[in-house]
Amino acid sequence: MSANQAIIESAWEHRNNLTGTELPPIKEAVTATLQEMDAGQRRVAEYRPDQPGAVHGWVVNQWLKKAVLLYFKLHDNVCMASGPQNHFDKVPLKTSQWEAPRFREGGFRMVPGATVRAGAHIAPGVVLMPSFVNIGAFVDSGSMIDTWATVGSCAQIGKNVHISGGTGIGGVLEPLQANPVIIEDECFIGARAEVAEGVIVGRGAVLSMGVFLGASTRIVNRETGAIYQGYVPPYSVVVSGTMPGKPLPNGQPGPNLYCAVIVKTVDAQTRAKTGINELLREF
Repeated sequence: MSANQAIIESAWEHRNNLTGTELPPIKEAVTATLQEMDAGQRRVAEYRPDQPGAVHGWVVNQWLKKAVLLYFKLHDNVCMASGPQNHFDKVPLKTSQWEAPRFREGGFRMVPGATVRAGAHIAPGVVLMPSFVNIGAFVDSGSMIDTWATVGSCAQIGKNVHISGGTGIGGVLEPLQANPVIIEDECFIGARAEVAEGVIVGRGAVLSMGVFLGASTRIVNRETGAIYQGYVPPYSVVVSGTMPGKPLPNGQPGPNLYCAVIVKTVDAQTRAKTGINELLREF
């Protein structure tokens, strides 16, 4: 356990009774930790399949979520300028003070209208269309966050992922024990899809337009009959579907219930349709 982690864990235990002289070192530890998250040196979830308790290979660093929540508790809202109007918030924008040399050092492209809060990491080669990336999120190299898409707090986006227009990747800070949404490498998330409540989308999976996944959503493999919840197996192609509902008390058929359906595994034709154009990543 690092010194900053120890301070944050201790502060969290009596977070409702923080006073005077103990605040400066806590603020310093929280600020330093968020700066490390911003730089990609720490992340809320890590792929560590050999560690006991890993869920589909992923381990959540809960103390980093505590650091984010303590940041909100320790800071007041301030007026901040952004575009044509001012805003009133506690978290500054990641690139509010950046100029061209700093953007070139960061190595990602950020289209006007894109918003990234401090504490989120954007890796080199990422393309941000007019979109929103929240505090604690991690977007890995080569990925695209398309127009009007949102990446929620602490969500983890892998390498070479395409988050299509209008897609919602859910955030999670409370309840603290909840896991973040994780989209592994090489995935394609179709337009207007929603992934929330700690769902893990395995490497190379493709979610069709409008697929909704939460922790309780049944994900049915059409070929094998296997049913998953909270997890999309690698290289699955997933579409929206329905399952038969229970009969009504009067014996009539009940309403069908929403589910997601794995219709096949990714093939070359699907990958060609969902790949990100390399030209979009060039500077």
